[in-house]
Amino acid sequence: MSQQLHELLAARFSPSAFDEAHSVSENDVDVLLEAARWAPSAGNSQPWAFFPVRRDEPDHRRVVKFLAASSARWAPSASLLIVTLAHRYVDGTTWAYSDFADYDLGQSVAHLTLQAHAMGLACRQFRAFDLDGLTAELRPDPAWRIVSMIAIGRSIDEGPVLRERRTRDELRSAPWSGV
Repeated sequence: MSQQLHELLAARFSPSAFDEAHSVSENDVDVLLEAARWAPSAGNSQPWAFFPVRRDEPDHRRVVKFLAASSARWAPSASLLIVTLAHRYVDGTTWAYSDFADYDLGQSVAHLTLQAHAMGLACRQFRAFDLDGLTAELRPDPAWRIVSMIAIGRSIDEGPVLRERRTRDELRSAPWSGV
């Protein structure tokens, strides 16, 4: 018998519209961050941090004003926006902290995404914002870098839009020459 893709993965999609009437609780935020906390990382370094803002909080305006026009059409209506950060440098130096910091951050976001889906929420990850402006506004420690944002909420889309994906054979093919 062959294995099937788990429903949480098969049904996951990035919504283009969120329900503005829906809110997430502080407990919901805690559960999402707990899922991210349990992600694997190189040497258990956990080089990620999150700046979560619910739509009804004052910090929401601090983040939303830096959205690009493309994401400003849909992201502000999400129940929760999370700014993601990676610990890229050793504190007080210009030395790289970990070659895996962004990869590990991605792992934590994947865990958070699946937890959100299990809670009936949808996530859309994006980088359509003014990185320099948001960095100046939030002023993270110099060893940390803002990487992306996640919009989380109840989707009002009909469901995933069927889109073409690379085949498994294409995933196995080498993207380099000489192999």
